[in-house]
Amino acid sequence: MLHLTAFVAGLLFAIGLGVSGMTQPAKVFRFLDITGDWDPSLALVMVGAIAVHAAAMRLILGRERPLFASRFSLPARTELESRLLAGAAVFGAGWGIAGYCPGPAVTSLGAGVTAAFVFVPAMLAGMALARTLFEGPERTLPATAPETTAR
Repeated sequence: MLHLTAFVAGLLFAIGLGVSGMTQPAKVFRFLDITGDWDPSLALVMVGAIAVHAAAMRLILGRERPLFASRFSLPARTELESRLLAGAAVFGAGWGIAGYCPGPAVTSLGAGVTAAFVFVPAMLAGMALARTLFEGPERTLPATAPETTAR
């Protein structure tokens, strides 16, 4: 049931990306072009997503436990680190250059968009390189990484 739920959530996310036009790099470029033909629709999609997430999280975390798990699994660390900020900068630069971030790229790949067949393998190679460079054996989290239980 957990896998089915994850699949349905991913499918719903992909449909939302497609319907909102977020799988079109040109739309992303118009959003980033604040001095030219600026398109604010991406900001509206983001604000809508944040609002839905905030409301849903309040409801979900108000439950005793998740539907398909024995406890909530939330990040224990909340501090900003240089690695997080550097990763965000690289993510933003890649998004601005290619017009894709991972979700829309995979959705576009599934839709058969030619550019996604170049971007997604490059993205996966970058992820593998980052894991190799920054998460060597001494930095790998144990199988039972510390988790917090929300309630």
